[in-house]
Amino acid sequence: MNKYKKTAFTNRLALAIAGASLALVASGQASAADNGKFRVGIVTFLSGPAAGPFGEPSANAAKLLIEALNKGQMPAPYDTAGINGVEIEAVIIDEAGGATKQVEEFRNLVQRQKVDAVVGYVSSGDCLAIAPLAEELGALTVFYDCGTSRLFSNDKPSQFVFRTGLDAAVDNVGAARYLAQTRPDVTRVAGIQQNYSWGQDSWGDFAASMEQLMPKTKLVESQMPKMFQGQYGAEISALSVKRPEIVHSSFWGGDMEAFVLQANARGLLEDATALLTCGEAAINRYEGQAPNGMIIGGRGPFGAFAPENTLNSWFKEAYNKAYGTNPTYPATKMAQAILGLKHAAEKAAKAEGEIPAPAAIASSFKGATFESVSGTVNMARAGGHQAMQGIAYGEYHYDEASGKGSVKDVVSFSGECVTPPDGTEAQDWIKAGFPGAQCQ
Repeated sequence: MNKYKKTAFTNRLALAIAGASLALVASGQASAADNGKFRVGIVTFLSGPAAGPFGEPSANAAKLLIEALNKGQMPAPYDTAGINGVEIEAVIIDEAGGATKQVEEFRNLVQRQKVDAVVGYVSSGDCLAIAPLAEELGALTVFYDCGTSRLFSNDKPSQFVFRTGLDAAVDNVGAARYLAQTRPDVTRVAGIQQNYSWGQDSWGDFAASMEQLMPKTKLVESQMPKMFQGQYGAEISALSVKRPEIVHSSFWGGDMEAFVLQANARGLLEDATALLTCGEAAINRYEGQAPNGMIIGGRGPFGAFAPENTLNSWFKEAYNKAYGTNPTYPATKMAQAILGLKHAAEKAAKAEGEIPAPAAIASSFKGATFESVSGTVNMARAGGHQAMQGIAYGEYHYDEASGKGSVKDVVSFSGECVTPPDGTEAQDWIKAGFPGAQCQ
């Protein structure tokens, strides 16, 4: 684990340097109205076990996108400077510290920093705490990664909260469909998840999907260690005893990397194949210490699963030139959120150089369709507040000669195949047999 401590320190140092060039703003400095800039709060992990695989790529993507947008250097339809001609200024905040701390930080962003919008949040616990506060304060908030299916409630319509990514239900319906299509003879499946809303929902949706798609397959074990536990010897032993052929996990960040390294070292992954719904985030970090053939996802058409289009080609080239590596899915999702914000804000503006009010931007964001590094994004879920896109899974392979990881044998599923109808709870839809699903 010393490797991870060193990496976390290096990441924090790099982010501090990168943040300086983004004009990080301290409490009490001029508001957006005072300096004439479109001020955006960027929240992601800058310290702790999630900083390396999630926070660093996300913050790097934000830095890259904002600098390019301010210079008008992105491809169409984002080739105009800033947002509606107004320079973008980023205020970067560390997501580490838990939900209570994030609530305080969010209030500071909105009430003291006077940001025009907030883009951020990886942890489901954090976004569940932030969402009602954003509505209370009337603060436009774009969740770029947060995956809990509990974010949007049918009985409490949202106005200011949006999610430009997908939720856990899509991840896990897609994972089960991937197994049904590529491993139909699998008979024994186990799981290990972080014991909070994200992990619990992920396992629930996956298990229910397996019952529908592969009813003869037995779910032989479910482990739920605490979040950021770091050491998984006992859980790995419990999984090994049950002799699973597949080990499903929604682990993310340092937990995911630690589990893969420990499970591989203890022999679990010699006999079982890991199925990691967030696995693509570490494709550049396993460095041959993970077995080839692991099944990994990128929580949608992101990172290595992003399509070839003009925007993504530009993004990959610019990101690689700036940081010496390809963007993983956290970076792609951050880019998508910022592009969605630019699209909605410019659509809401009535004149060049105007900074629209949060309510006006929210009105334009609701139900919007915009182009992104991942293809066309339709804000067609949660009453127009969440994106609907497809998802893909493939096998991780490491090339020793190049020292790079890649994804092979990719299988993609459309949004219409893996997404519950709007207004329908995921568990109800899954247990009913996916009514209305359109799968090719």
